[in-house]
Amino acid sequence: MKKLWAGLVLAIVAFVSYFFFFLRFPITRDVPWVPVILFLVTFVLLFAGLRSVFAGGTRLRKIAASALTLASLGIVAFFCLTVFEGRNLPASKGAPAVGQKVPDFTLPDVNRHPVSLAKLLTAPGTKGVLLVFYRGYW
Repeated sequence: MKKLWAGLVLAIVAFVSYFFFFLRFPITRDVPWVPVILFLVTFVLLFAGLRSVFAGGTRLRKIAASALTLASLGIVAFFCLTVFEGRNLPASKGAPAVGQKVPDFTLPDVNRHPVSLAKLLTAPGTKGVLLVFYRGYW
């Protein structure tokens, strides 16, 4: 059972570490090889744990082992759907291109006061405004 718990913990660590650490670096963001290696180790632990439990465990231990394995595999499946299938989202046809003039808009600031793009561009000492568009899939 220890191997199954270790597999579950490692699956959680691999999932969380990608989004909170490895996503920052292009070498591990574009091809998430570190979490994939951790998930492969997770599979080895799950296989070894299931094998030992089903070789001589009670019925309750077998049910618990199956539940731990399903939880771990669910985490791996959710990671794969989120990371790999998220890349297949269609491109936005309405997004402005680099260098294209953006239409004026007004959005609330952190204090919920309306701020328009035209107002930001005409503020004294302003040479331009940097707009950052986050395309999320969450």
